[in-house]
Amino acid sequence: MSHSSLKDFLSEVENFKAETKEQLEEFRLKFLSKKGIVAELFSQLKTIAAENRKEFGLEVNKLKKAAEEKFENFRYLYEKKTADVSGIDITLPGEPFLIGSHHPVSIVRKKIISIFSHIGFSLSEGPEIEDDWHNFSALNFPEDHPARDMQDTFFVKTENGTRPYALRTHTSSVQVRVMESTKPPIRTISPGRVYRNEAISARAHCFFHQVEGLYVDEGVSFADLKQTLLYFAREMFGADSQIRLRPSYFPFTEPSAEMDVSCFLCHGKGCNVCKYTGWVEILGCGMVHPAVLENCKIDSNRYTGYAFGMGIERITMLLYGIKDLRLFSQNDVRFLQQFAGL
Repeated sequence: MSHSSLKDFLSEVENFKAETKEQLEEFRLKFLSKKGIVAELFSQLKTIAAENRKEFGLEVNKLKKAAEEKFENFRYLYEKKTADVSGIDITLPGEPFLIGSHHPVSIVRKKIISIFSHIGFSLSEGPEIEDDWHNFSALNFPEDHPARDMQDTFFVKTENGTRPYALRTHTSSVQVRVMESTKPPIRTISPGRVYRNEAISARAHCFFHQVEGLYVDEGVSFADLKQTLLYFAREMFGADSQIRLRPSYFPFTEPSAEMDVSCFLCHGKGCNVCKYTGWVEILGCGMVHPAVLENCKIDSNRYTGYAFGMGIERITMLLYGIKDLRLFSQNDVRFLQQFAGL
């Protein structure tokens, strides 16, 4: 092939303009495909005289480079035009998907349920909007109890202006429903979300999660309660955990107690988490008040029972060293990703 032919091909490439994608594809097939002009010219190198081969190779390379640049320039223009029309630039790299995980409260909730299910506790749930009977009266709350006040409870307004319903302040209301509908023996836990009319801060929130347990049968004693809670503490916080029970007061239990567990961080030596006492408060408990049993049509002369309740967020904060309660409800992926794989 003569130099004049090479110059003609080069001129054609330099003057080429693609009006459509089809024309651009025809250009690629003509010059840059395996059977195109550039490939054919390279195949002719072996037939060129040795003294002319170098010059011919340089010219063919020049043609190849010009054809490739022309093709890439027009291809970029068509891709950019498509991106401008659709509003999406397909040449940009994609945005990575942020992978979430189980919520830390859900992780601890599941573990608590698993621990008690191993010793025969069933799972029970109930409505989050409750009437006065199930949330207060059946649980032996006096009419003038502070928990009934607007400062502690979110009441639900009705058309006639009365306040018979409220967002439940504890999951004890579920226990009342279970006792009303089930004959002893009863052994159940009631996990769920509860609501309190409190100012939101690093240590308090207007909603949180509880797990409350109930066991009613003939001959149930405080010793049964203590052993159940000791088993829970050692399964949740470690086999060496110890518990202590301090006298307290709840309207629905008598006697009542607060339970502390030996600090699982310092092992009782004292740290800032346990306030250098070696103990961490975990839950409230006690023997079910006879009046509560009678309110639920259970013979308090025949049956006794114990109950306990704990805040899931509090245990979660202790287990994972979380210092701000608000993190649980902010849905910050950076926070949640720390619990991936748990």
